[in-house]
Amino acid sequence: MAESKEESKLALITRFIRQFPDFPSKGIVFRDICPIMKHPAALTAVMDLFEKHVRETQPLVDLIVGIDARGFLFGPLLAQRLGVGFVMVRKKGKLPGPTVSVAYTLEYGTAEAEIQEDSVSPGQKVVLIDDLLATGGTLFAACELMKKRGAEILGCLVVVELNDLSGREKLKPHAVFSLIQY
Repeated sequence: MAESKEESKLALITRFIRQFPDFPSKGIVFRDICPIMKHPAALTAVMDLFEKHVRETQPLVDLIVGIDARGFLFGPLLAQRLGVGFVMVRKKGKLPGPTVSVAYTLEYGTAEAEIQEDSVSPGQKVVLIDDLLATGGTLFAACELMKKRGAEILGCLVVVELNDLSGREKLKPHAVFSLIQY
């Protein structure tokens, strides 16, 4: 049977995800998406699949919200294709002006994420985007920021999801769309 266009795009994307065993520490298999950025056809495939998903499932989106730092790679491209705005969720201390922040727990400590106070208005419909979903801590914090601003979270998008780490569970009830799952 012939491979569908979507399956072909997923196969292309998968070819450009490198695996690095024992990085950043022993027992971890790091999934590197950097080669996707270097190959225009692979990047186009990612954007095509994200765009199709959002147009079909969240057509009323107002903003794409990118998570520091790799959500900044995919988010503006998607926002431009959809004709909507883009907002950055940054690590604490990286944004000028009044900000709103939320603290969250990492496997190895705590961190804070923030947005500019005027970047998201109550009632705006947002889709969050990042490169990878592992334990879900960073994406969960970004969702909490959106809730603090009164935004309506339509869903979360990731290129890669590591199923064994159950990050999707932490994000419930928000929908998660991942292109590649390990």
